[in-house]
Amino acid sequence: MSLIRKSDAALMALIVITLIATVILAFADPDFFTLVFAAEDGPVEYATAVFLLVASGVLASHALSLWRGGRRGAALLTCVYALMFFMAAGEEVSWGQRIIGWESGEFFQQHNKQNETNLHNLIVADVHLTKSLFGPVLTICILLYLVGLPLLYPKGGRIAALADRMAVPVPWLKHAAIALVASIIIALLDVDRKWEVYELIFSLLVVSIFLLPQNPSKTR
Repeated sequence: MSLIRKSDAALMALIVITLIATVILAFADPDFFTLVFAAEDGPVEYATAVFLLVASGVLASHALSLWRGGRRGAALLTCVYALMFFMAAGEEVSWGQRIIGWESGEFFQQHNKQNETNLHNLIVADVHLTKSLFGPVLTICILLYLVGLPLLYPKGGRIAALADRMAVPVPWLKHAAIALVASIIIALLDVDRKWEVYELIFSLLVVSIFLLPQNPSKTR
């Protein structure tokens, strides 16, 4: 078994362990789940940031391979994808603000729900971006990517051609199944900050997808 496949197997195992631990803690000790396990600056949040950063690194390595292979357009698009995940990792921990302890600027103190330097907690014109954009819209986009694309891609056609042209790493059906199962489990739990675990599952899934997509020859 290659190193990439071993890494993928480890990621799948980690997803299962995370979901089992989530269910056990949510029922056995909800306070520990909320105040420690899934707390802000807790293990789930930091693990999410780490794996989002790993996903960014994997994409960056693919961009370099595409560039060397002469696929400059695909390389530039992949750089954009890598940048998006790098920003997501930074946003997850407010760009290290609470770790380093620096003060937010005046703009973020006035317009950020938590007075932190990040975009996802901004309130602009009384609109909370997390609830209006980063919440429902992003969730729909993620589910379409994780569930819709792996079902449509094998059929070929315009969607498959567009995904290949844009060097989009296509998930496998196993990723779709895990995303659906995780969505159901998290939705059924009655505990605060449960969606932090959902973000961790997503970060683990995308690393797996980027390492071994359905269309590896088109994405690296």
